[in-house]
Amino acid sequence: MQKGSLENHLFRKGAETLSWDTRLKIVIGAARGLAFLHTTEKQVIYRDFKAANILLDGDYNAKLSDFGLAKLGPANGNSHVTTGVVGTYGYAAPEYMASGHLYVKSDVYGFGVVLLEILTGLRVLDLNRPNGEQNLVDWAEPLLPDKKKLRKLMDPRLEGKYPTKAAFEIAQLVLQCLEPDPKTRPSIEQVLESLEKINTIKKKPRECNATHNVRLSTLRKL
Repeated sequence: MQKGSLENHLFRKGAETLSWDTRLKIVIGAARGLAFLHTTEKQVIYRDFKAANILLDGDYNAKLSDFGLAKLGPANGNSHVTTGVVGTYGYAAPEYMASGHLYVKSDVYGFGVVLLEILTGLRVLDLNRPNGEQNLVDWAEPLLPDKKKLRKLMDPRLEGKYPTKAAFEIAQLVLQCLEPDPKTRPSIEQVLESLEKINTIKKKPRECNATHNVRLSTLRKL
């Protein structure tokens, strides 16, 4: 794919910063792909949803790749029990890691992790970060419900150029996707619907002015 993986754009040094609108476009496209798998006649559990497996074309349209771990899933919200746990640590749902029980909503957990990476610009696991911050989910979860604390989590490369209401709503969606009990997580179709609504939230004029003033202040200091 022309633009490579989402992982490279978020974490590779020197990569072009993805704008807020582009980030939303990518996660909405990825959610559509996952929803397609989950709503086929025979549900498919992707099992390895992560930033590295989201590929981008020249217009930043998202395509899911690497279906090597995908499994046909059981119907009616039942679980598929696997004898060996595979996937990527950090993205894999807790019920799967603990017992091998795999649900379609196990994919929703991984989607929530990617959403969190999109917000923060940080990898889910990074041993180079300070103690207590190395696991992004553990560190960020207590901060996501608080609007003021959320600002500190947001990717600084966005330079504040995003609608704060939209960012907060995505943060709450992340929390829903990361629910420990798969039955309380939203379906990926519900996640997609929420993201499409959030995508209609535009930046308020005062937020634009605040960002402009910060940049002017920085330029004056230079």
